[in-house]
Parts: sequence; C-alpha cells; structure tokens
Amino acid sequence: MATGPVSAYPVSVEGEFGESLSRWRWLFKWLLAIPHFIVLFFLWIAFLIITIIAFFAILFTGRYPRGMFDFNVGVMRWTWRVGFYSYSALATDQYPPFSLQPRDYPATLEVEYPENLSRGLVLIKWWLLAIPHYLILAFFQGGGGYRFGGLQVILVIFAGVALLFTGRYPRDLFDLVLGISRWSLRVLAYTALMRDEYPPFRLSP
Repeated sequence: MATGPVSAYPVSVEGEFGESLSRWRWLFKWLLAIPHFIVLFFLWIAFLIITIIAFFAILFTGRYPRGMFDFNVGVMRWTWRVGFYSYSALATDQYPPFSLQPRDYPATLEVEYPENLSRGLVLIKWWLLAIPHYLILAFFQGGGGYRFGGLQVILVIFAGVALLFTGRYPRDLFDLVLGISRWSLRVLAYTALMRDEYPPFRLSP
C-alpha cells in the first residue's frame, strides 16, 4: 500500500559532521565552556519563568506570546550550540557564539512559531502525555536530564577516546549522538509548550 511523504516535525535540530577535530582539545572544553555555563544558568531560570507565564497565556488566549517564544527558542539554541561544542557531542572545535539569535555555526536549532495552541493540551502535555518520552530519555541521558548521564555520555566519552587515539570522530557514533540530542530537544520544545504536535519516536530528522 502506498503511503504519502512524512511531514517534517516543526522542531529542527541539526549538526554538521566535523572532518577535522583536535585530538586533545576536548579534554579542556569543560574549562573553556565555563563562561557559557554561567550565562546559561541564568538564562534557564528566565526560560522557566517565561514558560510559566506562557502557560497561563496559552490557557486563556490560545497563543504563546511571540517575544517570549523567540527568547526561549534562543535559550534552547544557545544550549544546543554549547552542548555540540562540549559534552553533549564534542562535535566541533569552533567556539560557540554568545547569542540567542541564529548564527553561522555548525549546530543549528529552529522551532516554528505556532499561530494557535490548544488550551486543553497545555494542561497535560508537559507531564502526562510526555511520560513515554521521559522514560526513553531517562535511558538515553540518565536521571538528570539533558547532558547529565546515561547512554549519551558513554557515547561521547567513546568519541573523545577515539579522537585522542585516531584523530577522527566515528561517523556512526556522531549520528547516534546527534539523534539523541535531536530527540531530547524536540521533547523539550513540546513540554515547554511551544508546539502541540507530539514528538516522533525517532532519532532521524
């Protein structure tokens, strides 16, 4: 039976495969990324506050205020760049920009702005409907959420060891690490009330 084309999910998370990476720089990226970690700590506090405000805006108006939406997408974008550079992927040596806006960088994230959102779904999607994804991501990333533990950390450590001894990042390993991050950030966008479309259970775009 013929099937139609699969529509693209409105959260796009991509990363460019780096052909040439330093063998040793990944050992010190935790230090180099400290300024970003400090800024992101405060940005995520703002992200949480804005998400709570957006919850009530959606509940009463069916719309996510555009300025708030763009800010939260920017926080996710910044986080993904830093993760791609550091220990969510170790996939580039290009230092991330200090910016919420799109930039010429090998890691990109975009979330399409929804003109309208369901007032009913906003009550349940961030906790009840997302439970199956939470269970899978607990295996992928451990109990601490994005970037903290689980299969992804093990894979990134393997990638770092491969870089150290061979100077190359295994392509299959890169695709798997990117896929896990893509899955995680789609679920984040859904549970942060940015989209009503249920995230797909897949690693691919």
